[in-house]
Amino acid sequence: MFTRRDFSKLALAIPAAAAYAQTRINSVVSGVMLGAQSYSFREKPFDQMLQAFVDTGLGECELFAPHIEPRLPREELRKWRLSVSLDEFRAARKKFDQAGVNLYAYNLSFKDDFTDEEINRGFEMTKAMGVGLITASSTVTSAKRVAPFAEKHGIKVAFHGHDNLEDKNEFATPESFAAALQMSKQYAINLDIGHFTAANYDALDYLKKNHEKIVVLHIKDRKKNRGPNTPWGEGDTPIKEVLQTLKREKWPIRAMVEYEYRGASDSVTEVKKCVAYAKAALA
Repeated sequence: MFTRRDFSKLALAIPAAAAYAQTRINSVVSGVMLGAQSYSFREKPFDQMLQAFVDTGLGECELFAPHIEPRLPREELRKWRLSVSLDEFRAARKKFDQAGVNLYAYNLSFKDDFTDEEINRGFEMTKAMGVGLITASSTVTSAKRVAPFAEKHGIKVAFHGHDNLEDKNEFATPESFAAALQMSKQYAINLDIGHFTAANYDALDYLKKNHEKIVVLHIKDRKKNRGPNTPWGEGDTPIKEVLQTLKREKWPIRAMVEYEYRGASDSVTEVKKCVAYAKAALA
């Protein structure tokens, strides 16, 4: 079970010497903390991505690793991870603070081909950014290997699911999440309500029953039966009901916009539409 104190530790995991900008963006709506997965601005380099948070008025970020990592072939990326100065990650955190955006989680997806050194380095990078939470689209087998590192570093790891029900090594079913939670007291759930709906599960019911282990929600709209991403309000995902439940229950779970549908405009404009939808749902 995660207590409110645990959530507070995640939110305040930055070094004591660091200070938030005086103009910190407040994107709490009706008691619900709205933010975004920086994947929503995946076409933008780091500085433009950070400006997109400012432009959309979102003060909470889950940082997509490719926004800070170079785009390199697999082996070259591994070498980079093992050799890059951690000062680069400290500098990235400083930019977030200067922009008034809270860096809440680092999205680093451990895979089966990660070496132990690479896994450990991922936690060191996370610590360098003053973050207490990693979100990960990983496999069940890699989760077993990551567990001792999460325990060693005292950093929580929240696993993100998709809709692939055929591959039992993927996180998609309630059973796969339950298996991960048994591996480590540092493990939690990053529930993507769009993917969960596309896999024909009830995201609202799952949230109500498992909220104590859910630290981050990805908010998107999808059709059932592994259907497509849609503009918010056009799919089958119970976005309004989920947000209203967070509001009513006062659970300190971040609601992160993840813009993934094919919009008619640029990502900033589309994310603004998503934020407007969320605000209307919480009114």
